[in-house]
Amino acid sequence: MVRRSCLALLTGLLAAATAWAQPSRIVNAADIRLQLKKLDTLGSVLYIAAHPDDENTRLLGYLAKEKLYRTGYLSLTRGDGGQNLVGDEQGELLGLIRTQELLAARRIDGAEQFFTRALDFGFSKNPAETFTIWDKDKILGDVVWMIRKFQPDVIVCRFPPDSRAGHGHHTASAILAAEAYEAAGDPNRYPEQLKVLKPWKAHRILWNTYSFGSINTTSNDQFRIDVGAFNYLLGRGYGEIAAESRSQHKSQGFGVPASRGSSFEYFAVVNGNAPKYGLLDGVNTTWERVAGGKAIAEMIDKVQASYNIDDPSASVPGLLAVRKAIHALPDGYWRNQKLQETEQLILACAGLWMEAYSNTQVVVPGQQIQGSVQIICNSNIPVTVQQVTYGGKDTLTGNLPLEYNRLCTFTELQTLPASLPLTQPYWLRSTHPIGMYTVDDPMLTGYPENRPALEAVIKLKINGEDFVVNRPVQYKYTDQVKGELYEPLVVAPPVVASLTNNVFIFTATTSQAVQVKLRAMEANITGAVSLRLPAGFTSAEKSLPYSLSSKGDETTVEFHIAPRQVTGINRTDTLTVEMICNGKTYTQGLRSINYDHIPAITLFPEATARLVIVDLHHNGRKLGYIPGAGDMVATSLQQVGYQVTVLDEKEIMNGNLQQYDAIITGVRAYNTNSRIKYWQPRLMEYVKNGGTMLVQYNVNSPLMITEIGPYPFSITRDRVTDENAEVTTLQPENEIMQYPNKITAHDFEGWVQERGLYFTQMADPAYQKLFAMHDKGEEALQGSTLVAVYGKGRYVYTSLSFFRQLPAGVPGAYRLFVNLISHKQ
Repeated sequence: MVRRSCLALLTGLLAAATAWAQPSRIVNAADIRLQLKKLDTLGSVLYIAAHPDDENTRLLGYLAKEKLYRTGYLSLTRGDGGQNLVGDEQGELLGLIRTQELLAARRIDGAEQFFTRALDFGFSKNPAETFTIWDKDKILGDVVWMIRKFQPDVIVCRFPPDSRAGHGHHTASAILAAEAYEAAGDPNRYPEQLKVLKPWKAHRILWNTYSFGSINTTSNDQFRIDVGAFNYLLGRGYGEIAAESRSQHKSQGFGVPASRGSSFEYFAVVNGNAPKYGLLDGVNTTWERVAGGKAIAEMIDKVQASYNIDDPSASVPGLLAVRKAIHALPDGYWRNQKLQETEQLILACAGLWMEAYSNTQVVVPGQQIQGSVQIICNSNIPVTVQQVTYGGKDTLTGNLPLEYNRLCTFTELQTLPASLPLTQPYWLRSTHPIGMYTVDDPMLTGYPENRPALEAVIKLKINGEDFVVNRPVQYKYTDQVKGELYEPLVVAPPVVASLTNNVFIFTATTSQAVQVKLRAMEANITGAVSLRLPAGFTSAEKSLPYSLSSKGDETTVEFHIAPRQVTGINRTDTLTVEMICNGKTYTQGLRSINYDHIPAITLFPEATARLVIVDLHHNGRKLGYIPGAGDMVATSLQQVGYQVTVLDEKEIMNGNLQQYDAIITGVRAYNTNSRIKYWQPRLMEYVKNGGTMLVQYNVNSPLMITEIGPYPFSITRDRVTDENAEVTTLQPENEIMQYPNKITAHDFEGWVQERGLYFTQMADPAYQKLFAMHDKGEEALQGSTLVAVYGKGRYVYTSLSFFRQLPAGVPGAYRLFVNLISHKQ
C-alpha cells in the first residue's frame, strides 16, 4: 500500500550497471558560480602516485577549483600495508579506512579518486622487489585503462623513477606512469580494452618535483606555477584547502596546519614537450576543441553574464538551452562530461533536492522493507515528477507538479530482489594473491567503492525538459548528540557469526572452548551451525542447533576443539564457521568499522579464526599493557594464558607495578601518548626493582621523550622488508634464546609482510644486540632488538613487527616474544 505526504510515494532501484548514484550535495550560489565557470573549461589532469597521502592536495585543489580542470588522483594502492594511528585495523581493513579518507579528501579539494588493483604489501626498498610481488603487466594495464578512460591532457607523477623516490612503490608508480603514457596511445597494447575504450595519448607527462626535509629535487630551471592563490568564491586559499584535505588522512596522523600566500610547485618533463606558461600549454581548453562547440561556448558565456547570485533559478532556461545543444553533439568524451555537469547545474539552480531512504540500515535479499523518497523544489521553476521506480517496479506514473518550497515524501513497502548482492567491497569478494586484488568485473577497475546496492530512479520534467535522476537508498536517523546522520545501506545474509577470538593457540592437546555468536539479520530463522576444521583437529560437537525469533537477536553456541598432536609441532591453520539457514549454507561474519571522520564501513568476511599449534612454555602470568597507536598484541597474549591488564594513569603512577611479570608498551606509544614522559620515571623504577619491560617499535619523530630506555640509543628508518630474510642469532647462548623456549631458525619461518621496521642504532654498550638480518644486497642490521640489564630487571626494545606476527598466528613469533618477557628466576 502506498502512503503519501504531499501526494507521495517510495523510490529506490537496483543499481544501474553503468552509473554511480550520488546523494544530493549542499550547493550554494557561490558553488554554482564556480561550476558555471568550469562548464566553459575543457581540460583534464591525472595525478599518479602509489599510496593514500602521496597526492599533492594543494596542486589538486588548484587544478580542480582554480584552473577548473577535470582533475583525478590515481593511487596505485589503498594503503593496506601501513600502520594505523586511529585503531587496530591492519591490512585489508586499513585499506578500507584509507580509501574513505581519500574520498573525504577529494570532497574537499575537488578532485576525483581512482585506484588500481595493486595491494600495498608494506615498505619496499626498490622497484625490482615491488615487481616481484605486483604483477607488473596487470597493474600497468590498470593504469592504461584509467588513462584511456579519464583521457587526461596532462599526466603528473609525484615521484621520480629512481632511488630518490625513497620507496619501491613510489618508484614503481613513476615507472608505470611513464610506460602507461606511451602504452595508452598504442592500439596494440591491451587491445582487449578497446572494446569499450579508445587509445589516448596525453600531451605530456611531468614529474611534480618536491622539497621534503633534506630532500630537494626542485631547481630554478624547472617549470613552475604559483598555486597559492586565494579564491573569493570559496573564501579560502589553496593552502588552506590543501591542509583540510590532507588532514583527512587521520589513520596516518597527517593533520597539518593551513598555509597562506604564494607557493610554487615545480615540474620536470618526463615525456612530451615542455610547458612554458601553464601545465596545459598546447591544449585547447575551450569549447572549440569540440566540433560545433563554439556556439555552445557563446551560450554559456551569456548564462554566466546574466547569472544572478540572489536568484540562481533565473539561469535555468539558459542552461536548458545549453543542455539541448550539448545533447545534439556527436557522442564523445567532452560531450558526455559536460552534459553531466550541465544537468547537475540545472538541478542546483532549480533548487531541487532529492534523497531516498530505508527505514532500516540492514536489509536481507528477498525481505520487505519500507522506504521513502523526499523531494523539494526551492524555486518557482516548473518541475513535474513523472515516474518513480523502485526495484524495477514503477510506483508512480503520471504528472505530479512540485509546489514551491513544499517537501514531498513518498513511502511504500517493497520486496527486495532475492539476487541483491551482499555488502562487500568489490575488490574483497574473491580471494587474491599477496600483490594484487582480484576484480571479477573488469568494468569496475579504478572505482574507489561499490555501486549503491539500491537506487531511486526519479523521472522529472524541468521547465518542460525530461530528466532522469538517480539517488542511492541510504539509512537516515537522528542521534541525540550528533543530530541527523546518514549511513550506507547494508545488504546482509540472514545470519552471521562472530568468534570470540581471531586466533586460538594450542600448546597442548587439551581441548579449548570456541564460542560462536550467531546474530539474526532478519526475523524467524532456525538452523544448525558447525565448524569446518583442518586435518589434525577434532570437535566434540558435530553441529549445534540455533533459533532466533527477532531481527538483531543473538545466541552463543560453544564447541570444544583440540589438536591430535602438539609436541614438537609449530603450525598455523584456519577454521571456518558454517551456518545452515533456509536450506542454504552461509559462512559470513560481520565486521563494522566506525570512525567519525569517515562513513561507517560494513563488510561480511568469512567467519574464520586461526588455529595455531605451538610448542610454547612460559613462566609468567600477569602482564601490564600500555596502549600505543593501536594493535592486537594484548589480545594475542591473552590467548596463550596471560592475564593482561591495560595500564592507565592511576595504575602507573600510584599502583603496584611490581605485581606484573612484565610491562609492555604498544606500538608507537612514545609517539602518541603525551603522558608517557611523566610515566617514564615510574616505569624505569619498575625495571630497576626487578621488573621486565618490553617496548615495541616507535618512529624517530615526533617522540614525547628522547630517552625511552635506561641507556641511550637512536631510532632510524632502517628496516628489513623481506619477511623471509635470514636471521642470524648474535648471542645463541643468551638466556633469552634458551628460556623458556629454545629459539632456532625455524622460529623465523612463516612471518608476514616484514621482519621489522625503524631499527635502532648508536646503542649504548650496556645493550646486547640479539639478531642480525638484512634485505638482499644490503649490509646486515643489528638494531632490531636491544636488551639491557638495568638494576635488578630487564629492559627490551624491539623493532620486530610482533604487532603483525602475533595476530597472524605466527608460532615462532609467539615463542620469541614470550622469551623476551620471561625472566629465569
